[in-house]
Amino acid sequence: MTDPVSRTILLLDIERFSDRDDVEQAYLRRMLYDITDRALERAGIDETRRLRADRGDSVMELIDANAPVTALLRALLVDVPAQLRAVNRMASSSAQIRLRGVVATGYVAVDEHEGWVGTDLNNACRLLDAQLLRAALRERPHDFALIVSDALYTGVVRHNHPGIPADEFHPVGVDTKNGPMKAWLHGPLPSGQKAAPAGTADQDHRGTGAGEAPGSTRQAPKATEPPRVPAQGTSPESRPAPGPVFNFNGAVNIGGGVVAGDQHGVSGGQVTGDVNLGGRNGGDGS
Repeated sequence: MTDPVSRTILLLDIERFSDRDDVEQAYLRRMLYDITDRALERAGIDETRRLRADRGDSVMELIDANAPVTALLRALLVDVPAQLRAVNRMASSSAQIRLRGVVATGYVAVDEHEGWVGTDLNNACRLLDAQLLRAALRERPHDFALIVSDALYTGVVRHNHPGIPADEFHPVGVDTKNGPMKAWLHGPLPSGQKAAPAGTADQDHRGTGAGEAPGSTRQAPKATEPPRVPAQGTSPESRPAPGPVFNFNGAVNIGGGVVAGDQHGVSGGQVTGDVNLGGRNGGDGS
């Protein structure tokens, strides 16, 4: 097996292929190959920069990673729908061709039997078979539905290159046998499907660095009370047990007079300094 090589992965699949007879299937396969070849030529990707695998009702292309993905996406968004309209205008109802498409990126190896091996390729095939993509095509008035992998959206689509409007792609969660997978569907979502949270790398790592993102709800650590220091001349063993604690909310007036000097209570309490428990003249504090 060869070492894995970074590739752009293109998958195109014919809708309702198995519902046709042999003659119709042969015709649809020819149309699929013609449409794929014209789209790749339009993108400037010749046969020396790609490998093709035939899957009956679908075609798989491994494209050199140095080929411009932006040109491929523009061809899929503009040229492929135009070709499908032209073909279907002249075809009978039984020979109408409608396509699901996937564009992904990842590492793929080729084994000694010319088979393709790679987790990224497996994930692209799961996107092609997703019920969400099938439902999207069924509800489209035109003949093409495209989904791209999350990695390809992040690396290319979201940057809004000319001819690739990022706001036309919607984040979706695709259910697979290995769990949910995030992808981006071009065009309207199928009925009953809600867009998945978009998310960004900045949001995913919020609060893990030195700073906090604006609007963070992280609570500041509670201030700790400083340790109490024993009064001079006393040891921890000789200090009396703490008396009752009173908490007052708001202003508190206690009538009484002035206590001058240091005072020692019979219960072991101690007052140091002058204490004023009323007004200036020892009144009732009013």
